[in-house]
Amino acid sequence: MVMSLKVLLCTFITLNFISTVLCIKCWNCRSSNDPKCADPFDNSTVPITDCKQEKGLKHLPGLRPSMCRKIRQKVNGEWRYIRDCAYLGEVGIQGDERFCLMRTESYVNKHTCLQRNVPQ
Repeated sequence: MVMSLKVLLCTFITLNFISTVLCIKCWNCRSSNDPKCADPFDNSTVPITDCKQEKGLKHLPGLRPSMCRKIRQKVNGEWRYIRDCAYLGEVGIQGDERFCLMRTESYVNKHTCLQRNVPQ
């Protein structure tokens, strides 16, 4: 009986540790609301979101966040930064996280960086 309780306790602790390690946590901010979200990034006061707790997207049911993203876009001549959980996309360019996707959408310059790394 005592041995089975020890095994059960060890299993619970191990599963809890694994679920904590495997969850994606990303900074969540917009430079239009918080200047510390811009580059150079000051993460000392920016909240970290557990992406596992995100509600999900109505137009993509069942899809969960799998990485973090940073969007840098120029709107009306001003650079804006958005950092949050990402649901779709490819990490970096061909898997290389050192590079970001750059494109122009509706006259807005947009750079998107996707990362699998968890912020520390």
